[in-house]
Amino acid sequence: MTIRVMVADDQAMIRAGLAALLNADADIEVVGEAVDGADAVALGRKLDPDVILMDVRMPVLDGIAATRELLGGGSGSRVLMLTTFDIDEYVYEAVRAGASGFLLKDALPAELIAAVKVVARGDALLAPSVTRRMIEHFVSLAAPHRAPPSVAHLTDREREILVLVAQGRSNSEIAADLVIAEQTVKSHVSRILGKLQVRDRAQAVVAAYESGLVTARPAEGPP
Repeated sequence: MTIRVMVADDQAMIRAGLAALLNADADIEVVGEAVDGADAVALGRKLDPDVILMDVRMPVLDGIAATRELLGGGSGSRVLMLTTFDIDEYVYEAVRAGASGFLLKDALPAELIAAVKVVARGDALLAPSVTRRMIEHFVSLAAPHRAPPSVAHLTDREREILVLVAQGRSNSEIAADLVIAEQTVKSHVSRILGKLQVRDRAQAVVAAYESGLVTARPAEGPP
């Protein structure tokens, strides 16, 4: 089934380039382009795309606020944040707002295509080790804005799997580590998301850190 994608970026050349790369893949169709965060919210609600490529820094409404407003309103779209790793210190808040992953702006075309497909499936984070390092870094800096999610109602096995998810392991890697079937891991992850009342693996990683189940290591300089 074709993946319907919307691109949100205030720079016309970047929008055009991303759209051209995505449309070149037979499994992807770009259905709209937004010029700022407010436009992304309005167009996202109208088009209801499967995936939104959302730039973090945009005028009128930034990508984080746009993500929070769009997903908070019940949209089923998944958001893939476009970020420059070294300066976007608010990407952690983007995950809390509901973003499913990150794409660096200097990513290769093949990485862009793969990222969109991964996020559309909803079964794994994009570049989980990168996402984990970003979350780990910002959790260590940020004061909590809300009560941390409880993991007490997770089973021992579910907590074990959540720790591995927070470490950036894929379902297949977790299955190999625990010597269980990959489908069993998927079932556990699905129950974890339900019990934590989070949208996907990205939010589960945040929950693992905010609950104290996983502890952020001291920062070692830029990732």
